[in-house]
Amino acid sequence: MEDKRNIPIIEWEHLDKRKFYVFGICMTMMIRVSVYPFTLIRTRLQVQKGKSLYNGTLDAFVKILRTEGTAGLYRGFLVNTFTLISGQCYVTTYELTRKYVSRYNNNNAVKSLVAGGSASLVAQSITVPIDVISQHLMMQRKGESMGRFKVQNQDGKRMLVFGQTKDIIVQIFKADGFRGFYRGYVASLLTYIPNSAVWWPFYHFYAEQLSSLTPKDCPHLLLQAISGPLAAATASTLTNPMDVIRARVQVEGKSSIILTFRQLMAEEGPWGLTKGLSARIISATPSTIVIVVGYETLKKLSLRPELVDSRHW
Repeated sequence: MEDKRNIPIIEWEHLDKRKFYVFGICMTMMIRVSVYPFTLIRTRLQVQKGKSLYNGTLDAFVKILRTEGTAGLYRGFLVNTFTLISGQCYVTTYELTRKYVSRYNNNNAVKSLVAGGSASLVAQSITVPIDVISQHLMMQRKGESMGRFKVQNQDGKRMLVFGQTKDIIVQIFKADGFRGFYRGYVASLLTYIPNSAVWWPFYHFYAEQLSSLTPKDCPHLLLQAISGPLAAATASTLTNPMDVIRARVQVEGKSSIILTFRQLMAEEGPWGLTKGLSARIISATPSTIVIVVGYETLKKLSLRPELVDSRHW
């Protein structure tokens, strides 16, 4: 008889792939819409010098909303939606890598660590150019820019969204060539590979610990919904220093991770490495709950028909 305390992990071979991808794209898009404003705020907080513009996450939210309106919180959003492609590549790589590693090691922490890191490597190779463009769009404040490039208005009129994107792409290419779209690629890898590699083992660890502390009939999805944000907060705290450096390298056009680190330490000290952490955790908490509940539900909905009745949730 199945022990209800054990939280079953749905593996790649258990899924109906067509359902998995269709539901997955819809779920990812809904998540992006809900958390994008905090992604924008986090990036601006990380790039600003000291507290020259915003005093924190709430202050930034209020000021952006007051001066730029709701649209200001979604600058660069349409470009960022192209990361839907990298999102699907991420989950596919993660699941396939878990399957491959299981041939040699069936330890869940090992499978999660290797698969999470591998998935992030693949996803970041696709995401970085999109991030570079969308981050420069995020930096466009009313009448000015916090970054290297400024969208040019034509005849005093506000340029349409796709016109702004084209303008930024042209400026990046003129200044840095094709390499400009991969500026901060190494910093991104050093940020997101450890973040992803750490998140999955902590997610399963917290879920197992909570399962052992709660009644047997406690819904697994509830435990997973709590475990996700705990893992996200842990991973965000551990990797935030590199995330601050990554944002500065990409937005300010710096070429050296080490020099960027030294400059940050000289200007703002160790506290500079925590910039944007609260915004990152705030954005990660609801998004992770939605991601975890959505992803686990997605996998359950995508189960092959013959396996549906064999699982306890």
